[in-house]
Amino acid sequence: MPSLKDLKDRIASVNSTRKITSAMKMVAAAKLRRAQEQAEAGRPYAERMRTLLANLAAGSHANLALLQGTGSEQTQLIVLATADRGLAGGFNTNLIREALRQARAHLEAGRQVKFYCLGRKGAVAVRRDYPDALLKVVEDLDKPRLGFDKASAIAQDLLSLFDAKAFDVATLIYAEFHSAISQEVTPLRLIPFRPDEAEDDSQADSGAAATLHDYEPNEADILADLLPRNIAVQIYRGLLENAASEQGARMTAMDNATRNAGDMVGQLTLLYNRTRQAQITKELIEIVSGAEAL
Repeated sequence: MPSLKDLKDRIASVNSTRKITSAMKMVAAAKLRRAQEQAEAGRPYAERMRTLLANLAAGSHANLALLQGTGSEQTQLIVLATADRGLAGGFNTNLIREALRQARAHLEAGRQVKFYCLGRKGAVAVRRDYPDALLKVVEDLDKPRLGFDKASAIAQDLLSLFDAKAFDVATLIYAEFHSAISQEVTPLRLIPFRPDEAEDDSQADSGAAATLHDYEPNEADILADLLPRNIAVQIYRGLLENAASEQGARMTAMDNATRNAGDMVGQLTLLYNRTRQAQITKELIEIVSGAEAL
């Protein structure tokens, strides 16, 4: 049985941890509101962009690499978006698990897999399992703030790699935010563009999608200009969704940790009181026994 001093030290340690987790919960809750607003504001533009490109691609015969692809799917690039820090429940774990699952599926099909990691946590996992497949790691995207310029720089880098034939297909894996307790891991094809995915996303707005439009200049010129920008838009949306999902997952995880720490303090305090009572009783019995012996 632990001594009274050990129990007091343990109670003090758990109380200290509870203060830290409580503070982290409040910080995450404060960051969540702004991140959620940004994620929700970015969705309509990204979805309409994909719908527009799907309509253009359906009526165009443009021979564009970003639309037609390279003619092969042999080299798969997984763009894995995770956080730089942990203590966010299963947020990072779920994203990494999906990325590794896709990697195994491609390898079993005889394809080559490469990784482009947005966030430190994903890079650590990839270095452990596929060290030779990691192309690049981008960290601290939220410092000082997450802006479209950073997503645009990542998109330009991906386009340069695609032009250099470093990969045939690029897929972004991010967590779509639903609520503080619900984030859905979502894979999204970035290169080449897939009109069928955009049509699925726009089913709720079928009236607008079915409207016929005349485009000036022609569809091929518009596609050539918008397809590269769409990559940056979708990456930016994924990063915004990830930011909100991370804060929601961290707030939930820290709330659970704070509750568990409180329960543990209660159990340790009860054990401390019982141990102290038993020790006092034992000392009284020894005193009485000694007095009777005299």
